[in-house]
Amino acid sequence: MASRKKCLVLGFLAFLWAEWGTEGQEEEEQTCRLLGKFDLNGYVDAQNHSVIIGGLFPIHSRTIPANESILEPVSAKCEGFNFRGFRWMKTMIHTIKEINERKDILPNSTLGYQIFDTCFSISKATESALVLLTGQEENRPNFLNSTGAYLAGIVGSGGSSLSVAVSRILGLYYLSQVGYASTCTVLSDKRQFPSYIRTIASDKFQSEAMVKLIQHFGWVWIGTIAADDDYGKYGVKIFKEKLESVNLCIAFSEILPKVYSKEKMQKVVDAVRTSTAKVIVLYTSDIDLSPFVLEMVYHNITDRTWIASEAWITSASIAKPEYFPYFGGSIGFAVPRSDIPGLKEFLYDIHPSRDPNDILTIEFWQTAFNCTWPNSSVPYNTDHRVNMTGKEDRLHAMSDRFCTGEEKLEDLKNTYLDVSQLRITNNVRQAVYAMAYAMDRLSRCEEKGWPFFGKYKCSNLPNFEPWQLMFFIQRVKFTTHDGRKIHVDRNGDVTGYYDLLNWQLDDNGDIAFVKVGEYIFTQSKFEFMIRKNSTIFWNTESSKIPHSVCTDLCPPGTRKGIRHGEPTCCFECIPCADGHVSRRAGQRECEQCGEDYWSNAEKSECVLKEVEFLAYDEALGFTLVILSIFGALVVLAVTVVYVIYRHTPLVNANGRELSFLIQVSLTITVLSSLLFIGKPYNWSCMACQVTLALGFSLCLACILGKTISLFLAYKISKSKTRLISIRPLYWKIIILISVLVEVGICTAYLVLEPPRVYKNMESQNIKIIFECNEGSVEFLCSMFGVDVFLALLCFLTTFVARQLPDNYYEGKCITFGMLVFFIVWISFVPAYLSTKGKFKVAVEIFAILASSYGLLGCLFAPKCFIILLRPKRNTDEIVGGRVPAIDKSVQLTSASVSSELNNTTVSAVVAD
Repeated sequence: MASRKKCLVLGFLAFLWAEWGTEGQEEEEQTCRLLGKFDLNGYVDAQNHSVIIGGLFPIHSRTIPANESILEPVSAKCEGFNFRGFRWMKTMIHTIKEINERKDILPNSTLGYQIFDTCFSISKATESALVLLTGQEENRPNFLNSTGAYLAGIVGSGGSSLSVAVSRILGLYYLSQVGYASTCTVLSDKRQFPSYIRTIASDKFQSEAMVKLIQHFGWVWIGTIAADDDYGKYGVKIFKEKLESVNLCIAFSEILPKVYSKEKMQKVVDAVRTSTAKVIVLYTSDIDLSPFVLEMVYHNITDRTWIASEAWITSASIAKPEYFPYFGGSIGFAVPRSDIPGLKEFLYDIHPSRDPNDILTIEFWQTAFNCTWPNSSVPYNTDHRVNMTGKEDRLHAMSDRFCTGEEKLEDLKNTYLDVSQLRITNNVRQAVYAMAYAMDRLSRCEEKGWPFFGKYKCSNLPNFEPWQLMFFIQRVKFTTHDGRKIHVDRNGDVTGYYDLLNWQLDDNGDIAFVKVGEYIFTQSKFEFMIRKNSTIFWNTESSKIPHSVCTDLCPPGTRKGIRHGEPTCCFECIPCADGHVSRRAGQRECEQCGEDYWSNAEKSECVLKEVEFLAYDEALGFTLVILSIFGALVVLAVTVVYVIYRHTPLVNANGRELSFLIQVSLTITVLSSLLFIGKPYNWSCMACQVTLALGFSLCLACILGKTISLFLAYKISKSKTRLISIRPLYWKIIILISVLVEVGICTAYLVLEPPRVYKNMESQNIKIIFECNEGSVEFLCSMFGVDVFLALLCFLTTFVARQLPDNYYEGKCITFGMLVFFIVWISFVPAYLSTKGKFKVAVEIFAILASSYGLLGCLFAPKCFIILLRPKRNTDEIVGGRVPAIDKSVQLTSASVSSELNNTTVSAVVAD
């Protein structure tokens, strides 16, 4: 397998040499020689060091676009001096020197270095890796470093895409690579990148931290912008997965072009400007972000909150005061800050006069002091990028001012000398130490039998295979100078914590990175926290937490409705149906209220349903109570009149006992209406119908007794041939039988299927109508059927006897009373069936009172009128209607017949 990998690399290098080389003309042996070299810049210190560490740093930010007129391959040149990358490179040199001075690490060996500038491009990173592996001076590749020292491993390469490209080459030989700034999650895949580890956390943790941050502030509608490389694309991919897992939504997702394109950049700008998302995640490096920042300034796009990735949150090239109106208030996660002893002094110890061939130091000096170093061919601050206006700036000309060498670094204010935010810089230091600690353990040969078997035995540096060192790097553990414990897991990742930083202006008008929280991620703990009493600056018009939603949360009383074809965060707010509520804002479904509850007007709470019944304290119920009591008092008044005038002919002539019974029954029926009023109970439901039926049964039975007497009188007057004997006991039997039949039916009704209280919820959803469930309809019909039968008999008998002559014609009064009774109850049926709730009860009470008042008025009003206002007509002659016995033509009157009912018999006189 190793030989196959080696052949692949040999083939790749042979291809490069074939492009730049020519074949020799020697007949015996053909030799391939390099006619060109990679254009690389860097630093090397390999003499007197048995082991060296390679370094790859983005000292420049980009390569100069190739001249399309040149057809043959050319190693690109670089431009855009990167002070931050230059500081990282210097930190590696400083750390190696520090390790060489220590006696507890590699006491018998010293480390050298060979460092190259990757120019933040994959091509340069690949060139650098190949040079580190093979050199450019040999006639044939032997995969040994050109310095003559043994290459232990490489620290780098700065960006995720660069590390991916380099690691694919180094992984073929299991040559160790320790990353300090590459966070792409794909690098954790040991099948693809077996020799890669890093001292910075994977984007998996950063994406989780970003989602926790978004959840904390209640944002649900997020835009994403990613660099067009592995770092941006994989970072946003993981972030989207984490975001969608907690039901949050992506408003838009755009890509920043690596090579500037006006059309592509305008597409990103338009997405930011037109989107309703006010919170945007930027997964990109500071180098790739710079053109986009200029576009935001050019188009004057403000009122956005940017969530920064660790690659640019502390970048001084972005955090400039002139950009604060557009990017102020940015919030994001950064690797932990640290102070590195002696680094500041080491950074200041630099001057181009020490080495005229130190191209990078000269360029640093020229860029920092805006001058041109004398007798130097180093280009000054070139920039071949095209901005949004379509103009191309080519600043090849040297500065008019020459550098004197007397310039003071203390007067500078740039990223290189700023040691207040040593974060990635500290990761560079830890990467070097990780490799040093691994080599130290390898040299001590403490883990006997682990990586050494067969022909591989313990030996001193540099006699080891790359995979043996990798064995120790993958298990490295050490404590840093500031007490932080570094532990690399089996995927080559580390755990720890992030600082949550917020961009604010300090008193001097500069941007300060204020720590407002942190996110801890260890093997056993994941915790996001905001510092108490921390003040976060929000770059919004109101200076308050930004509001970033597609649709505002549906208020209580509504639910979310899906918008087809749109993210779940975009929805319609649909009011809850009647009887359903949503108590909290943003509910997806409305909850149904319980049986006794109904939704309020806002549909936000379930409230007890309104209980409806005909109450005493409402106007309708009070009116019916007054009418009922008044009716009872009228009946009582009639009874008093009858008692006082009980010996008068009119009272005696109309059946005194029957009249008293009728008055008692009318009192019962009138007062029974009171049982229908008020909240129904089981006892009241049973009592009201039974009392009403018995009252009417007694009343109608007594009236039937009167009507039968009238009917018989009518028969006597018509027969003229025989005597009909009528005894008072018979009428008592008729009344008793009628009442007993009614009592029997009522008793069976109450025992077998009595009425019960019923909560009627079907008639009206918003109300509970308390009413009586009548139970058995058959019993109810039978019970009132007896009353109907008695009423029909009363009507028929009085109707037949309506032609009896009388000074006071009681037959007509009874007939009219029964007509009123039938009209009331016939009208009651449709009215009762067409009403609901308490009005249904009111209709029934009205029918009871109307029929009772009708009977009371028809039966007793004429008699009371004569008794009280026409006493002269209350005599035996007038009331009885008697005639002399010798009169041949005899006429019986209803009054006379009634009068005779008090005696034993009634005689019919026959005239020959």
